[in-house]
Amino acid sequence: MSLQKSYTFFAPVYDALIQKTFASVRASHLQVLNTLPPKKILLIGIGTGLDIPYLAPQHQYYGIDITRAMLSKAQQKHCTHPHIQLALQQGDAMQLPYPDQYFDIIIMHLILVVVPYPSKALQEAYRVLKATGNIAILDKFLHPQQVAPLRRIISPLLGKLATRTDVELEPLLHTCPQLIVSDDQPVLAKGWFRYLTLQKSA
Repeated sequence: MSLQKSYTFFAPVYDALIQKTFASVRASHLQVLNTLPPKKILLIGIGTGLDIPYLAPQHQYYGIDITRAMLSKAQQKHCTHPHIQLALQQGDAMQLPYPDQYFDIIIMHLILVVVPYPSKALQEAYRVLKATGNIAILDKFLHPQQVAPLRRIISPLLGKLATRTDVELEPLLHTCPQLIVSDDQPVLAKGWFRYLTLQKSA
């Protein structure tokens, strides 16, 4: 089963499975947007739009997801927050349909370990990010040389259905050496889930 088909299946129950666990983390992660002047912001893997209630209204947002059913849920949430300027589009995180250096900020919540090739998704985010722009990431990453045998064993199967469990951040960063980690905080599951901010060097 492809990920697109999997998330079409998950779409009706996705919020019930995910929303409560990550609500406070999302709210905290996105709070900084309230303090910024108007920006052009891309949400990669916007899914059902769980970030939408926490978005500051002064910015121009673009949301992209590969699954039409997830985008339909996001559109419903957008209708309840009409003050948010948001354009939704179906597309692939690993081949973004946007020009180089187009966005000031990119938000990647729970998407890097979902796509088949996380390095490609990060490289695409880097490509469409303006110089000195930021990428905000919330996801689960193993630490370098962390054994985690169960997570590594089940990852090939889970990766085909929903999400990988064996991704390490550091090898991904090596593919984009111009991205500098400016913040790295453990948030859930004893540090497996991390909140990171990456800044693009000028």
